Amino acid sequence: MYNPKSMKAEEFIDHQEIEETLAYADAHKRDVELIDSIIAKAKLRKGLSHREASVLLACELEDKNQEVYALAKQIKQDFYGNRIVMFAPLYLSNYCVNGCLYCPYHLKNKRIARKKLTQEEIKAEVIALQDMGHKRLALEAGEHPIYNPIEYILESIETIYSIKHKNGAIRRVNVNIAATTVENYKKLKDAGIGTYILFQETYHKESYERLHPTGPKSNYAYHTEAHDRAMQGGIDDVGLGVLFGLELYRYEFAGLLMHAEHLEAVFGVGPHTISVPRVCPADDIDPGAFDNGISEDTFAKIVACIRVAVPYTGMIISTRESPKARARVLELGVSQISGGSRTSVGGYARPEPEEENSAQFDVSDHRTLDEVVRWLMELGHVPSFCTACYREGRTGDRFMQLCKSGEIHNCCLPNALMTLKEYLEDYASEETKKVGEALIEKEMKDIPKEKVRNIVEDKLFRISLGERDFRF
Repeated sequence: MYNPKSMKAEEFIDHQEIEETLAYADAHKRDVELIDSIIAKAKLRKGLSHREASVLLACELEDKNQEVYALAKQIKQDFYGNRIVMFAPLYLSNYCVNGCLYCPYHLKNKRIARKKLTQEEIKAEVIALQDMGHKRLALEAGEHPIYNPIEYILESIETIYSIKHKNGAIRRVNVNIAATTVENYKKLKDAGIGTYILFQETYHKESYERLHPTGPKSNYAYHTEAHDRAMQGGIDDVGLGVLFGLELYRYEFAGLLMHAEHLEAVFGVGPHTISVPRVCPADDIDPGAFDNGISEDTFAKIVACIRVAVPYTGMIISTRESPKARARVLELGVSQISGGSRTSVGGYARPEPEEENSAQFDVSDHRTLDEVVRWLMELGHVPSFCTACYREGRTGDRFMQLCKSGEIHNCCLPNALMTLKEYLEDYASEETKKVGEALIEKEMKDIPKEKVRNIVEDKLFRISLGERDFRF
């Protein structure tokens, strides 16, 4: 039944194909000749099939694993350079009608505080986020037809984009809401969203249905086919992700790459981003209840293998992970990271009282955005608040063509440095500003074209004088 061009979930994510892939990977996990040939193909930076990548993930030869890690690091550098895009989640509402067993928002949870932000409260949250320095948000909400209808989401997006506070502005709103209709995706597109993100949670259909016993999300096919409907609605940047720990990680890995292959086969463009969250503690959720947890070493290997398999795709890691875990995977392919995050409904404008806990999951990285930015720079990364591609129409296949050709470097590094300069001028501590100015001076030398470098030098000077929002 496997058919990557099919529009039916159980045909482009075919269970038998995944099982055969895992058996093939097991049979060849010490096959030096095959593994060498797959690594050689990965070095071409054109990507790998789900079966080829699964062999690398199963590989038990440590010297070959180290080759994959080194290649992942190099590919990330080739496509994204030292840049790490910064964002923050904004939770609008945790009202939800679903019964997901791994999420504290599930309908039967009577302990969690249920909240929904008003438009005035959204304004306060956005101003607080702008005062931190954020330019890019990921909008989150539970699925509830009465409390969180599409009209509420659209009104909230309009509110977010309308707020201009001091030098602050949210320039890109990505949206992570439940699977919906083509008509609603068109409305989200018209509202000016960036990426539509939806996690599959698990690609194993039987496990999916067990973990989603009630609610609209229990429909495996409707959920799995949501990205197709989003693309049909005109949203050409979509994000994938699974929640590692719910099912065997090698199964999820193969399914995730098959989903990426499906999007490429049908729409000519793969996922804009892939997220790699792991099950973590939450209000009434015990990660120990799920017996498929993965170690730090396995997590790092998954990230590296995703990077070599889909070299062009952005990879996201959130504050679910500790600073140590985040530092490790930043070296292996992650290109977007959150900072100063709150996973509660509200909490940026004023701390949430402990007795009013509304968080979706416990945060493991509690540092401020300023601390995360300085940490990234001290590790040699360039924190980027850039949203230029989205605002210049470089989305979907246009973005991918630039990324795959390497031409994206001609605008990405300059844009990253200019937005970092804005952050340093408007929001950074003195210590962070000192580190950042030295980093910008160093990175300027890596802009290949002298003409571009001269333009950037002029823009950086003008930013220091108070001008804002330059972009290539």
